[in-house]
Formats: sequence, C-alpha cells, structure tokens
Amino acid sequence: MKQTFAIAIGGAAGQGVATPGDIFAKIFSRRGLSLNAYNAYQSIIRGGHTLLTVRTGPKPVTNMGDRIDLLIPLNQDTMDRHLRLLRSGAACIYNADTIKPGTAADGVQLCPLPVSELADITRNKVAQNTLAMGAGLNMMGIGFAALEEALKEQFKKKGEAVVAENVGVARAGYDYAAAHFQPFRNPLPKTEKRYAVLSGNIAMAMGGAAAGVKFYCAYPMSPSTGVLHWMAAHARKAGIMVRQVEDEIGVINMAIGAAHAGVRSMCATSGGGFALMSEGLGMSAMIETPVVVIDCQRAGPSTGVPTKTEQGDLWQMLGAAFGDYPRVIAAPLDIADCFKLIPEMFNLVDRFQCPGLVLCDLLLSEGRLGVDPKDLDFNQVVDRGELILPLNGNGNGASDAIAANGGYKRYKFTDSGISPRAVPGVPDHIHTVATDEHMEDGVLISDEFTNPIKRRAMMEKRMRKVAGIEASVPPPTLWGPRDAEVTLIGWGSTKGVIEEACEILNEQGLSANQLQIRWLVPLHGKAILELLKDARHVIIVENNYSGQFARYLRSETSFVADGHIRKYDGEPFMPHHIVEAVREQLDGKTKLSVPVHEIMV
Repeated sequence: MKQTFAIAIGGAAGQGVATPGDIFAKIFSRRGLSLNAYNAYQSIIRGGHTLLTVRTGPKPVTNMGDRIDLLIPLNQDTMDRHLRLLRSGAACIYNADTIKPGTAADGVQLCPLPVSELADITRNKVAQNTLAMGAGLNMMGIGFAALEEALKEQFKKKGEAVVAENVGVARAGYDYAAAHFQPFRNPLPKTEKRYAVLSGNIAMAMGGAAAGVKFYCAYPMSPSTGVLHWMAAHARKAGIMVRQVEDEIGVINMAIGAAHAGVRSMCATSGGGFALMSEGLGMSAMIETPVVVIDCQRAGPSTGVPTKTEQGDLWQMLGAAFGDYPRVIAAPLDIADCFKLIPEMFNLVDRFQCPGLVLCDLLLSEGRLGVDPKDLDFNQVVDRGELILPLNGNGNGASDAIAANGGYKRYKFTDSGISPRAVPGVPDHIHTVATDEHMEDGVLISDEFTNPIKRRAMMEKRMRKVAGIEASVPPPTLWGPRDAEVTLIGWGSTKGVIEEACEILNEQGLSANQLQIRWLVPLHGKAILELLKDARHVIIVENNYSGQFARYLRSETSFVADGHIRKYDGEPFMPHHIVEAVREQLDGKTKLSVPVHEIMV
C-alpha cells in the first residue's frame, strides 16, 4: 500500500480542534504532500465529541483511511474512545496534567506532555494544542520553521505578542519531544509538488465563479453554508451578486428569476431545504429556464443528524417537483471534481434549458483535499446555448426564432426540443412566461379550453431534449481488470474509498474492479449493462439504508446486484469496511453488509 500518515485530533467543541488541523494541513501541503481531512463533529456549540482526521502522503490520498498514526486527545473522553484503536508504531501525545492514558496496545508510544511546566496555561487556554503540534512535528521529522511560519500566519491578526507567545509554546513542545519521545520510524517526506487545500463547498463556489455565475443566493443550511461563505467573501472581486434569502422557497424562485433575466444563477442547500425548492424546480422546467441547484446531503429524515454524512437524497432528486421534465443530475466524485462539475453542469443546462442538480454530501462539502492547482482551470469554455441577448450581449441565438410576421416564438417546436431563448428586453422578442402549459409563444392553453394537441406537442418538445442530454454526457468507465472476481459499484463521494479497497483486495490476491457513477441522470443504462455483462460478482456500495442507487439501477435496467454494502450511521466508509464486507459476501455469509464505524464508538 502507499505510504500515508494519519493524525487524529479529538476533543469537545470549543477546545480548538480545528485550528491544529488547519495548521497541519497547511504544513503538509507546503511539503508537497497530498492530504485528505474529515471532521466528525456534533451539532452543538460547546461540548460533545469531535474528531478531526488529517491523512497525508506523497501519493494521492483519497479518503480518511483505516488507522491513526498520531492521536492528540485534548480531553479524557477522546483518550478513552480512541487509544485502544492505535496499533504498533502509533503514538499518542497528551496533556499529562489532565488526561490519564489507560492501556495501550503493544508498540504504541505514549507521549505525556507536562503542559503546566512548559507553558503558562493561565494565559494560554489552548497551550496543550500548540505544544502537541510542536511535539508531533518533531516526531515526524519536520523542521520547526514550517510550524513557525504557519503560526505567524494563523495569529498575525491578533498582534505580535500573541504570535510570539504561540511560537514560544510550540518551540517548547518541539524541543521536549526531541529530548523525551522516539521519532516515527519513517519521517514524512518532501516533494516538489504543491497543493491547494480545498473543501468541497469552496471548490463548488470556485467552480461557479469559473463557470461565469453572476447571481448566487442561499438560506444557510449545514452542510452547504460554506458555499455561501465563499461567495459572500469574494462577491465583489468575482463580480457576483450574492443574497441570503429568508427561506429556500424564496431562494429557488430568486435564482430562477435571475436566470430568466439572462445571467448564470446558482444556489445550494441540503435535503430539507431542497424539499422546499421542489415546486420551484418545476417552474424552471416549464418555463425552460436553466438553473443549477446544489444539494449537500446530510443524514435524514427531517432535521436528522445535521452534521453527519449520508447519500440519502437520490430519490428526492429523481422525483423533485411533479410531472415529467428533462433534468440533469450528477454527483461529484471527489473535492477536485466538485470544482470541475459546476462548469460542465452550467454548459449542459444552458444548452438544454432545464434545471441541473448537483448531488454532493457532507463528506465532500466539509471535508478537505489537497488539490493540484492545475486542476483549477478558471479559463472555462462557456456555452450559453441558443441564448438571444441584446446587441451588447454575448448570446448566439438563432434569428429564425422570429416568424415571418415578426412574432417571436419562445417555445418554438424544434427537432431537438431546444427553442432559442431570449432574455427580457431584447427588441422584437416579446413573449409570455408562465408556469401553466402554453403554446409556442407562451400564451396559456387552458384559459377556456385545454388544447390536447398543443399539450401533447409541447410535452414531447420538452422531452426531446433528453436524447440530446444523453448524447452530451459521457458514459461511465470500468476501472481495473475487466475479468476481476468482484466488481464494486459506487456513486459520488465513495469513489476514493472504493478505489483504495480495490487496491487492498488486489494486493491480497483477490482481483477487484470499480464502476463509479458520476452522471445519475442521464444514467446510460445500456452502457452500464455492457460493462457489467462479464462481471462475476457485483456489489453495490452506498451511504444509505435502503440502497437507493441499487433500486434506481434496477428500475432503469432490471440489473440486480449480487450483494450490497450499506452504511447509514452518519460516518463515511473506511477501506477496511469494504474489504471485510467483500470477503464476507464472497464466502457466502451474507448478501448485505452493514459495517460498524468503531472509530466513533
């Protein structure tokens, strides 16, 4: 397996778990190391249990991994929960004044810090955090200058005195570790690569800016709020109008209104907020106005577990609004893909004048990944489709949308189902826009007598877009040996952990390959069946209770998997969950595995 190193920092909310994680991430990325970070936290301001895991290495790190190499417990609760999970070669750095370690496994190094001797805890309430960072970096073989630079950047707004105090405390921890603790067997390497550390929310917001979004609105709802934060912070520089709206009903209607006026418009929410947006999406479909909606899934139903991850909104996406209409639904595969997907989605919805739904989840939204800056291309090709703008605009609409008598037909019947779209204010392109069914010029068909011929023709016109959408979206591909003993199917954020599970299985002598679904609508069912026709044993992996993707795949293709691995405790998969479940199923013990997330017990 690839060389990685995982740090877990745990404590109660309010103890400063996030800051050490941010500093470690910054130091690792500057050493040219890839990283993946995940914060398991509770939805309270103070108290509860939080565990932030930062995993790093010279090769791409795609998930939080299976093991902890360095545990930094900031309270007794974290020590009690996680010390027993450490294995030989790991270490635990803790405050010897307040925390008792208990019994560790053979080969685990216990590293007590005499915090009250090394720092003035009456002045610095989080001295144990800074001491532990210094000690940990010494044991990893990383020079103190990297930590000093990061601390200066972290605390510069608080003044030189605060900076100097934290640097001094960190130095004390660094030197104490050099004198009293054994360094890790393999010092963390350094490469010439450079990574940007992004959350999925930031990546999607940046992707929106790259796509040319000019209007963004949202109601704050975890775990999607980070998109709003980035947009608000960069609105002026990026030339984006940003609005926080009173509720998600207002959000979707405002976003569609901005899109109707001609700009690229986006909004983000979570499952509960998306439920309120559902009727508005139907309006987007009926008036054929493109809009992009991001749903960052969390554990439901209802308020559910607001700070935990799940893939439970698929069927809500598939059934959003009522009636039949063309739509595009995609699930980003990782945090870098969160950036790439948004411009792709906008080009599709602009071309086909329909809503586009991005099905993210908390794991990606609030997780962090080291992303190669080369993957963040802000010079995106922008395809606005058949959009007619005023003379000073950039549209490329077809002039034949105006009939010989001078009348503009906004919903003109075409072979593709796409009618040239004029934004309000374009001369000679007056038309009616309403949520009722309509004729080609937008005039309603049901005021006095519902015209069944027009209704049927207009419905068929809209649905002709489906074939064009399917032709514009690439089918999925199979990764790994075609004749593998087991094929693992996942969708969205499970890509990285399934990928590592396949690597482990192949190293253990069990050949495995992976089919990861990014585009959910269109699904490319025929292509999937072609890829699976020679599969020997197919297992579907997903973060929900009922197997929502398995049910969707069966409804579209009649394909029934041989087995299922499902997780719905709010925590993401770890590689060993999948590896163990695959072996369990191949041994004939079960067809449904539900792994237990022991790291949070």
